[in-house]
Amino acid sequence: MSIAPTSAQQLACKFDDRSATIGVIGLGYVGLPLALQFESSGLNVIGFDIDPAKIDKLRAGQSYINYLPHDDIAAAVARRLQVTTDFERLSEPDALIICVPTPLDHHREPDLSYVLSTTREIARRLRPGQLVSLESTTYPGTTDEELRPLLEQGGLKVGQDVFLVFSPERQDPGNTRFGPHNIPKIVGGCTPACLELGRKLYGIAVSQVVPVSSTKVAELAKLLENIHRAVNIGLVNELKMVADRMGIDIFEVIDAAATKPFGFVPYYPGPGLGGHCIPIDPFYLTWKAREYGVHTRFIELAGEINSGMPHWVLHKIAEALNNAGKAIRGARVLIIGIAYKKDVDDLRESPALELLDLLEDRGAVVDYHDPHIPLIPPIRRGRYDHHSVPLTANGIASYDLVLVATNHRAVDYALLKAHAKVIVDTRGQYRDKRPNVVSA
Repeated sequence: MSIAPTSAQQLACKFDDRSATIGVIGLGYVGLPLALQFESSGLNVIGFDIDPAKIDKLRAGQSYINYLPHDDIAAAVARRLQVTTDFERLSEPDALIICVPTPLDHHREPDLSYVLSTTREIARRLRPGQLVSLESTTYPGTTDEELRPLLEQGGLKVGQDVFLVFSPERQDPGNTRFGPHNIPKIVGGCTPACLELGRKLYGIAVSQVVPVSSTKVAELAKLLENIHRAVNIGLVNELKMVADRMGIDIFEVIDAAATKPFGFVPYYPGPGLGGHCIPIDPFYLTWKAREYGVHTRFIELAGEINSGMPHWVLHKIAEALNNAGKAIRGARVLIIGIAYKKDVDDLRESPALELLDLLEDRGAVVDYHDPHIPLIPPIRRGRYDHHSVPLTANGIASYDLVLVATNHRAVDYALLKAHAKVIVDTRGQYRDKRPNVVSA
């Protein structure tokens, strides 16, 4: 008498022979590269998103992320990548990977609404033999305490009928050296069977899988990575303000310290923190830590320093304009780079947008130039009517001040230096001392 294979065994076989279909929910800066990576590894992939404009672009072979070429999208769609807004199809994939936002609400507390609503959509259609993986950054306990009960409410048991893991995203937009294929993938499972299937899933598309003992360990590991960066960036931002008072170039200091071959990692200051991870994720831990009676002072102090940087830059702008006999009110300001980091078209939590708001609130007339963002689309922060202006000698000279907020490599900095009345440089782009350049 033969014994029917279990759900785990059937799913493991599909991963082993690469007959599994992978579903990726949320086709943004994390989900779309991941979907492409699984498709290029030979698996059928269904990408889900609520935005029909994204789906239309992808079906037409068009990319909406500047570092993902159109040709790569078109080739994937022609082979095995399907994209849809139809969440009724969530029952089709053998593995469902959740890559939706986890922002903060207006009280700066975790907003899991996107994750939970997505999980409810999955739960309505969940069938035996499916694996669900959460990649969205969150606080320790989310996978076990929030997702697992939702998935089990229909009677299926996690670890027996269906499987659940947490595997934190580790994307670095625009990084040409490290991508989804060669960034090690941490995986924590709700049960040993979940972990083993999570290892098999990601082992298909990623060069190294790092198993950990629980979903909570994986969740906290992701937060540690981002808190490490946030605290160290807060440190150099504070040192930048000290060095400015002392008349010392903080970028020269960091470069000198970085020659030490051990015990030092260079972090660089800027106008504030941007992107989804660093400005937001540490506060997921501070919120959860309060449940355990712990006050996370390092994290909160770093957040206070980093969130205050746009105001410090605004002070430097006012000082530079004042020295030129101008006030902020009525001044014409050109912001260079509106994205949160160089060489990407990502606006999430960009400090350049906060600086734009601060300047306009004080009466300045503000334009921006960004070779990667021709216009500012509607975002959670609000709507903007601005579009990127071209850089010309006469155009640059017409502004009272040029603010380097994001140092894209495609910008002609020599042209700026030659024609700008005053440059406030927040990124250390101009390392030589010049009368018209103010370091901020």
